[in-house]
Amino acid sequence: MQAPEGEFRFTQLETVVYGPGKLNAIGHELERHGLKRALVITGRTLGSSPLIERVKAALEGRLVGVYSGISQHVPSKTLTGAIEEAKRTQADCLIGFGGGSPIDAAKLVAMALMTGDAAARPLDFRRAETVVVGPVLANFAIPTTLSAAEFTAGAGMTDEATRRKGGRFDERLQPRAVIMDPALTLQTPDWLWASTGVKALDHAVECAYSLRHQLICDTLAARAIKVLRRHLPASFKGPGYDQVAHRGMCQLAAWMSIFGMINTRLGISHALGHQIGSRWNVPHGVTSCITVPHVMRLMAQRAPQRFEAIAEGFEVPFDSAKPGPAAMQCAERAAQFIRELGVPTRLSQAGVPRSEIEEIIEPALAEINGARTLEQPVTAQDMVALLEAAY
Repeated sequence: MQAPEGEFRFTQLETVVYGPGKLNAIGHELERHGLKRALVITGRTLGSSPLIERVKAALEGRLVGVYSGISQHVPSKTLTGAIEEAKRTQADCLIGFGGGSPIDAAKLVAMALMTGDAAARPLDFRRAETVVVGPVLANFAIPTTLSAAEFTAGAGMTDEATRRKGGRFDERLQPRAVIMDPALTLQTPDWLWASTGVKALDHAVECAYSLRHQLICDTLAARAIKVLRRHLPASFKGPGYDQVAHRGMCQLAAWMSIFGMINTRLGISHALGHQIGSRWNVPHGVTSCITVPHVMRLMAQRAPQRFEAIAEGFEVPFDSAKPGPAAMQCAERAAQFIRELGVPTRLSQAGVPRSEIEEIIEPALAEINGARTLEQPVTAQDMVALLEAAY
């Protein structure tokens, strides 16, 4: 037996405040950082809902504007107005309010101002050097889904011309504080809440079977899977006070699912989701509902020995001397869990044309093999087989 060794990197996230009624903590967080001019970045639905008034009130006079032009998958053109608004209002901080798209948009606006770009620029999903010419705007997050974008320092955006998704990564883009108030999520549509819960499950699974996995990430991934299995179905059924409690547990599971992702990185399912989502406008939670079981079956063949934490989460007996059967059983339990949520599980159900599915293989492979989370490169043939199975 060898002693464990490695290196674990943390982000600049300082505070996570969670629980019903905790929205008001955002004012305290801004005061603690000496910030007085907050620009809220959100989407059209939340921007015209009563919830935005609660966010404004919680900022206690520190609000300089609300930009509500962000749309799904963050098309680059939707960021232009947000960048201009941040400059016009002389915002000293940004608050992403909503799901993964507005939270990512806040990071990308911060990136554009930091680099002096007139508009946010998509890059391939890999670390890139950043030339800083402007101030680094602190950003904060108030999530209303389980996408967990608030716990990463990366952000995705779509190039409208190619319909491909790229990203930016810089540790300075990590939100300083995350406010998780489950009461705010009751207006989130059930399909969106459930599907982003599967996206959190996707995070846990891919962190656990990454070649870069670590014991601390494995432990939290196993717990995240257990919590999601227990609380996600109940979180959009029954009386409201019960839903709030279950949703609060799901929010904690989303946090646990992606804890340490900067160390482990993610894999095939997320790379496919980035390209399926941006090309055919499929919500990222839904892409996870479609891809997770198929990718798990592939990984159960390639690296069954790394399914121990996943098996713990799914309560499947695991034999390290013969891990294959347990790994495959985990994939089947994931598929059953997703089916029971009543979400789409096939590419055909999401409006994806079968004749076009091979067009996402090249950008997906570039991301998968660039992340180096697998021992062996994934081939185009692997991807064709996987996508055909998912159709």
